[in-house]
Amino acid sequence: QVQLVESGGGLVQAGDSLRLACVASGDTFSRYNMGWFRQAPGKEREFVAAWSRGIAYDGHSGKGLGTISRDNSKNTVYLQTNNPNPEDPAVYYCAAIVNRGPYNPASVTNEYSYWGQGTQVTVSS
Repeated sequence: QVQLVESGGGLVQAGDSLRLACVASGDTFSRYNMGWFRQAPGKEREFVAAWSRGIAYDGHSGKGLGTISRDNSKNTVYLQTNNPNPEDPAVYYCAAIVNRGPYNPASVTNEYSYWGQGTQVTVSS
């Protein structure tokens, strides 16, 4: 099974963005669809973006919470957070699920089998 470790969180000024990274180990990275979620205090875990079969997917929610990218040579998926504001402190999590078909990005938490421990993003005004 795959293990996931996120990094890159920290303090960011409102309007700026951070580049988060999630490194996978323990299995063949290219087998997996990947996703990013965020969870603010007192709220449910929220979908940000996913990657499946070489294509990024943001859920078409219009929220624009982040931009996902992937480097299979480094077993890493990235998230560039978009314009967080002071009301948006959250823990960002990456997740993985074995891809068993064509393009099929997962945007719901219970679709994923593996999760990282999360990385905290705090926004200053």
